[in-house]
Amino acid sequence: MAETKWGMVVDLDKCTGCQSCVVACQSENNIPINTEDIFNQRRAIEWIRIERYWEGEFPNVKARYVPVLCQHCDEAPCEPVCPVLATYHNDQGLNVQVYNRCIGTRFCANNCPYTVRFFNFWEPEWPDSLKNQLNPDVTVRSRGIMEKCTFCIQRIRRVSKNSKSGEKTNERDLNPACTNACATDALVFGNLNDPESKVSKARSKGEKRSYKMLEELGTEPNVIYLKKVEKGNKQENHVH
Repeated sequence: MAETKWGMVVDLDKCTGCQSCVVACQSENNIPINTEDIFNQRRAIEWIRIERYWEGEFPNVKARYVPVLCQHCDEAPCEPVCPVLATYHNDQGLNVQVYNRCIGTRFCANNCPYTVRFFNFWEPEWPDSLKNQLNPDVTVRSRGIMEKCTFCIQRIRRVSKNSKSGEKTNERDLNPACTNACATDALVFGNLNDPESKVSKARSKGEKRSYKMLEELGTEPNVIYLKKVEKGNKQENHVH
């Protein structure tokens, strides 16, 4: 068994749908600004999105929120269809995307059941006032490239490098931007193979509520969801 297996626990009982994770991801990973005309063409790019569902009948209607990002599947259907091996699974449980190798066939997006891969239709442009906020650790993807969540691999690499040189690091340095931005700690990231890690403890604590999205497809995701708990009658609602 590999020493490190990165994964995430998403507690739906804590998620408020505030979308701070979406904004943080966009800022950290140099994701192009989604303008109104792009939204109208249904070509908006988001590496993590908040799915919203409604339960119940009026007036007792309740909103349910489900953060959806790349599931970093162990049996990822996006990987075998790439003709240039631009997407592959590394030895730490990450579904990696090599942008310099991608030729934009979009086979991976068509084969992803979670619809978390996006295609750059245009060259990204930012207003002059925002150009200085671009992250120098992340490639600015050009037109014709597939892109997706990488669990902010640039942070993982930086922490690994600093640890080898003896520099002190903390949990926030390692966490993806979405995890650090979450005000309710609904997103927990870490090494699933380490029983003492925060993510392993969150998985164990919520074991009775845990499930994986579209698990019946056999993709073996490394993102674990914890069911929403209905406080009134103590029933657990599983939101798909």
